Amino acid sequence: MKSESTPYNPWHHRVSVFIAFLTFIVIVMGALVTSEDAGLSVPDWPTSYGHILRLPPWVGGIVYEHSHRMIAGATGIFTIIIAFWTLFGDRRRWMKVLGFAALATIIVQGVLGGITVLHFLPPAVSTAHSAVGQTFFCIAVAIAIFTGRKWVEAHPDPVDDQGHPKVFVLCLYSIGILYVQLVLGGMFRHHGMSWWPHVLNAVAVALILTWTAVRALVEFPKIQAIRRPAMLVLFILVLQLMLGFAAFLTRVVWVGEQANNTMVFTTVAHTSVGALLLATASVLTIQVWRHIAVPQTQEVPEGKTVAA
Repeated sequence: MKSESTPYNPWHHRVSVFIAFLTFIVIVMGALVTSEDAGLSVPDWPTSYGHILRLPPWVGGIVYEHSHRMIAGATGIFTIIIAFWTLFGDRRRWMKVLGFAALATIIVQGVLGGITVLHFLPPAVSTAHSAVGQTFFCIAVAIAIFTGRKWVEAHPDPVDDQGHPKVFVLCLYSIGILYVQLVLGGMFRHHGMSWWPHVLNAVAVALILTWTAVRALVEFPKIQAIRRPAMLVLFILVLQLMLGFAAFLTRVVWVGEQANNTMVFTTVAHTSVGALLLATASVLTIQVWRHIAVPQTQEVPEGKTVAA
């Protein structure tokens, strides 16, 4: 994967960046739909009040739900474009696969959204809808990175990671714990679980992400491609913890005492920044994978193996 090359195409990259941006807007709108309890404002799917192109009555929760669907539909169309553009315009075989993986992911995401509506918002399906949406966001961000000039034209020499555990392993731990947090938060928001597992796991998230980012900064301070996302992980993590505390206050502690708008704002912000945190951790993982040598094994006369 690291050795394959392709010419830089600025418009291919720009469209990829636009898809990532559009996906983030879809996530924000989805969080708004959930926070406003507007998930069943449009009771049918894939049509909206029996029509595909005609707008439904533009009132109440319909505005949030149908806007979410329209932006998601536009994202799907652009994903089809980028998948076939990559197939015919990118020489890297793994990028062709990634383009269609993105397309498959957004199709699954749309189907889960439809099931969510048709089956009256089951918590497990609604949570899966959210998790797959954020997975697609990470794929879209990855495609934007892989089509960028720095990735296509630069060929960095990998450096060794002498620490233990390896920074790349810590990055994988970070993504894993973030997915656990995503599922726990989704189940809580969709009334399928109490709040305390999500809050307790937030402690593990904070510890592992801090460990990962600090290790990356200490071990590889001169590699800008690693340093920048590591610093961003720390910044977004602090912001996310503050938003999580605010969302907990407005959604659990002060329920019935504060204005609904405050709860909606904090919950939507917490969900959206969480998506940014997962995407940034994914970027850090990608850059660590690219810039740090992966240990390999080689045979020695005694028949043992050592790290190369």
